[in-house]
Amino acid sequence: MVYDSRQIFNQITDHISRCPIFRRISQFCKQLFEDAPKTTAPTPAQIEPTTPEQSSGALSLELVPRDAHTISRKQISENALKVLYRLNKSGFKAYLVGGGVRDLLLGIEPKDFDVVTNATPEEIKKLFRNCRVVGRRFRLAHIVFGRDVIEVATFRGHHGESNEKVSKANAEGRLLRDNVYGEIDEDAERRDFTVNALYYDISDYSIRSYGGGMADLKAGTLRLIGDPETRYREDPVRMLRAVRFATKLNMGIETVTAAPIKQLAPLLKDIPAARMYEEVLKLFFAGKALANFELMQEYKLFAPLFPQVAALLKDDPKGTTMKMVQAIMKSTDQRVNEDKPVTPSFFYAALLWYPLRQRAEDIAVESGLTLYDAFFAAMGDVMEQQCQTISIPRRFSTPAKDIWQLQLRFDRSQGTRAFKLMEHPKFRAAYDLLLLRGEVEAGNVAKSAAWWQQFVEADETERLAIARSGSKSPNRNRNATQRRRRPRAPNADGSAPTSAPKASGTPKASGTPKVKTAE
Repeated sequence: MVYDSRQIFNQITDHISRCPIFRRISQFCKQLFEDAPKTTAPTPAQIEPTTPEQSSGALSLELVPRDAHTISRKQISENALKVLYRLNKSGFKAYLVGGGVRDLLLGIEPKDFDVVTNATPEEIKKLFRNCRVVGRRFRLAHIVFGRDVIEVATFRGHHGESNEKVSKANAEGRLLRDNVYGEIDEDAERRDFTVNALYYDISDYSIRSYGGGMADLKAGTLRLIGDPETRYREDPVRMLRAVRFATKLNMGIETVTAAPIKQLAPLLKDIPAARMYEEVLKLFFAGKALANFELMQEYKLFAPLFPQVAALLKDDPKGTTMKMVQAIMKSTDQRVNEDKPVTPSFFYAALLWYPLRQRAEDIAVESGLTLYDAFFAAMGDVMEQQCQTISIPRRFSTPAKDIWQLQLRFDRSQGTRAFKLMEHPKFRAAYDLLLLRGEVEAGNVAKSAAWWQQFVEADETERLAIARSGSKSPNRNRNATQRRRRPRAPNADGSAPTSAPKASGTPKASGTPKVKTAE
């Protein structure tokens, strides 16, 4: 009799489940009818041991009670707590997971909070009006609170029978589609590093640590979950994440985890260029650009992302290109640490300057164009080739070309033209690149950079005097293209040709009168 009434009640509540008031009432009534509530917190006897125990999967599980860790709800964003509580009160399991938990334990302020649950994306969408389901490789629910977005993922599971609608991999083992759902133990095995396999349980405020994540966090060790080669082939971006986490968290990459990286680095060429753009921002715009570059060079991860720059570095490992790359990384780190703005436009313009110059010289030799014209022809080639590995949005690639063009105008504009050049919207970025070039190249570039630095830092009265002195410089037009005179053909008798009279109206050698056309 109890079973029949509960069945009838469930049918009724299904029709009114969209109403928030009735949803809360129905959840309360369901708990009264059910034998055991789904949201019952574990007893102290269940979470008291902190020694690792074996989970149902291959990873060890350590349960850390509230009084054994430092995470407080006051440190978690209000919107993330709203999502966790609503999922929990609706009968679903809900955990704060990954980087948010990791950073809180390390005393670092998390940039975002990710949630994982046993609810499917469709079920999540029914609970939150401000939810949108995104993703193709792995479907996610984004719950939007103004500018704050809480990402909610369903527990990932292991791949069973082949079904291209939910899971698919290419010949190299890279996952193209990964919509296989499972339990929390399986989800932990699908995480990348042990320090990211940490789950903060909102029901009792404990932490579930898989694979020795808490121990690795304390030891400063970055360890990959599972077989490293298999996991890197599933998603080659994990190699970049290993570098980024190692520098960000000041950790050492475990020997087994690091071993296959150099061999598998070329797999990054198969990653979609749009995804690589986002990864580059995380690598070089977070205050660890120089450290990430050096570690990427060590593991041969830089060349697949920037093949044109890597080719010059290979030809001359300690030359101007290497000095420029290091100067760019140092400058970017300094600006980030000083809370100054950084822009991809300047970053790519500076990083690709020497590949651009090399390409311009090649075009000048091949086509016979002047170096000035060859530069303009090379800009499109260099940017197009770079976009094959990293998809640079046009809102950044176009300003980068403006920065390149201004480099060609600095020498030509020393004097009164300098005032007009300073009005260009991208002058400041181009000026910063000129200063970097002056540090790296020295010589005439350093002299030009010094003149412009003096001009920019002077007041209006001083600038006028500097500009006038620059106008009188005999070398002001030293880069101007000189037109060559075509040698005259000898006379029919072999004697040297005579100069034609300069008087207007004098006929040419061919006898055809020179006609002045109307302008």
